[in-house]
Amino acid sequence: MGLLLAQTVGNPFASHIKSLTPKLLQFSVIGLGFGMNAHVAVQAGQQGLLFTVASIGGTLLLGYFVGRWLGLSRHVVYLISCGTAICGGSAIAAVGPVLRANDEAMSVSLATVFVLNVIALFTFPPIGHALHLTQHQFGLWCAIAIHDTSSVVGAAAAYGNEALQVATTVKLARALWIIPVSVGSALLFKQKGMKIKIPYFILGFVGAMLVNTFVPAAKPLGPVLVGLAKIGLTVTLFFIGAALSGRVLKSVGSRPYVLGVVLWIVVSAGSLYVILRAG
Repeated sequence: MGLLLAQTVGNPFASHIKSLTPKLLQFSVIGLGFGMNAHVAVQAGQQGLLFTVASIGGTLLLGYFVGRWLGLSRHVVYLISCGTAICGGSAIAAVGPVLRANDEAMSVSLATVFVLNVIALFTFPPIGHALHLTQHQFGLWCAIAIHDTSSVVGAAAAYGNEALQVATTVKLARALWIIPVSVGSALLFKQKGMKIKIPYFILGFVGAMLVNTFVPAAKPLGPVLVGLAKIGLTVTLFFIGAALSGRVLKSVGSRPYVLGVVLWIVVSAGSLYVILRAG
């Protein structure tokens, strides 16, 4: 619906929605924590750790070589690679200021990642069902192969509750890599005195999960808060779609999309292969 709005009458509240979307996503993710068990989350996070480290390093390295072959600027290459490797728009928003990337590089990178997010949101659940992936396998695959937290949660929620819990936990653990990658980016691009943007909302998610696990009195509130969180995530996806106007899509050009698609296919296929082999 958001995409349809953007391509027809346009979004009259684009500037307001731009600032509201990340806040709504963060509060919604915290709400999901009230439906999760800390013991299960720790187990899921441990299993996803090795995948996370290998995929982040491999994606950044592959992005460097493919980006050079395509002749893209190093800022655009690095931002799209970070968005693919870690957590989409959040990673780009965190790393961009560290690189002192200009508005054009930021816009191109964000648009590329958001378009691929939309595709993943609709294609991943049917692929998962076609391959008979378990809830756990699909949640793990979503967390590794889909860029933004919003689309990860949206696709996993469509697959099932267990997939949602696994995907959210692994994705947020993955999002913490924004911090070391941002520090490494400042050193790599020789930027001094840059402030690193820390995703503090993840602490809220962990806190909500701990309350749900260890505070019995809070149990009755869990289903209500999780229900509100899912509504918030649905609205977030609408806002993201409404921001992708025809002008934004056309301004990116073909080469950034090629880079984004190559990285996305390699990460998706590679992670799926490893997950299926692991059983």
